[in-house]
Amino acid sequence: MDSKEVKILNFLRKNPYASQLEIANELQMSRPAVANIISGLIKSGKITGRAYILPENKEIICIGGANVDRKYIVKNKLQMGTSNPTTSLQSIGGVARNIAENLGRLGHSVRLLSVVGNDMEYESIEKVSSPWMNLFSVEKLSNYSTGTYSAILDTHGEMLFALANMDIYDQFSVEYLKKHEAHLANAQLLIIDMNCPKDVIEYIQTVSIGHKIPLAIIPVSSPKMNRMPESLDGIDWLITNKDEAETYFKMNIEDDASWKKAAQLFVEEGIKQVVVTGGSKGVVFAGQNLDATIIPAIHVADIVDVTGAGDAFVSGTLHAWLEASEINQAVITGMINASKTLQSAETVRTELTKIGLDNELEEYKR
Repeated sequence: MDSKEVKILNFLRKNPYASQLEIANELQMSRPAVANIISGLIKSGKITGRAYILPENKEIICIGGANVDRKYIVKNKLQMGTSNPTTSLQSIGGVARNIAENLGRLGHSVRLLSVVGNDMEYESIEKVSSPWMNLFSVEKLSNYSTGTYSAILDTHGEMLFALANMDIYDQFSVEYLKKHEAHLANAQLLIIDMNCPKDVIEYIQTVSIGHKIPLAIIPVSSPKMNRMPESLDGIDWLITNKDEAETYFKMNIEDDASWKKAAQLFVEEGIKQVVVTGGSKGVVFAGQNLDATIIPAIHVADIVDVTGAGDAFVSGTLHAWLEASEINQAVITGMINASKTLQSAETVRTELTKIGLDNELEEYKR
């Protein structure tokens, strides 16, 4: 192989979903030259079984958090001011990143837009995430640390306190997204979590409306509901929980009637499809020309870890919707993915596939 072939192969090992244009720009080559070299590498068998994400293959673009989650379980009663023996666990998280991995495992072409540090934490994220999503557009900021969340738990698994280092998401900017507007404008679906600042969310809303691309907004906590756009017109999906809905509307959700009302209020403000989750009570969904409806929760006898279940619900729902399922069927698909994730020690269950989820849905129907 000549030096250009070696450079392209090395680049593809780290960025297997890069387009030919991205390879050309990064390696300072012309796109026709890259295309010729790749054609030769395919014919010689040095590239096999991996399709490129070209502009005509529309991606799902997930925008928001990618961070490292750590749990420290103290072996005895926590003592302040001294060293405490613990066991520890580390997992890769972030709402947008978790959703991206779920969708990647379900067979979709996915690109992640996020801001991270140029550090070991991001190397961990990259190693786990790169098989399932295109990370080429992730912005590395040398003066900031990748987001981390560290929880201290007692021997029963109850949280004693937690530390969140998420300052880097304040650097999520419209200017960063504009550099990737060509990808955004060609997306199949835009998904943004509310780790992003309000002006970033409103910019994505503008791109969505201007290019007629479906948009899903995913809140991450009640305090961040103040980042919702001023106008909710043009938003295809909002998947939120009771607490976040209560915060947004300054109301109490005390019974089924008020739960349904909250979902319907979001629809009246312009959102096309809304889901308000209620934990063990199930979910409410509503839509334009569709009355608010409650679907009871799927009972899970042995919950292993709740981490990632909400993101699994979002992913399963949007996956089924993209596959042309009716909204109630899409929501049930999301609930199945969430229930299976509750029974897994992983944030994103490693056995997840499109065929597997279809089989789980058929089993549920029986």
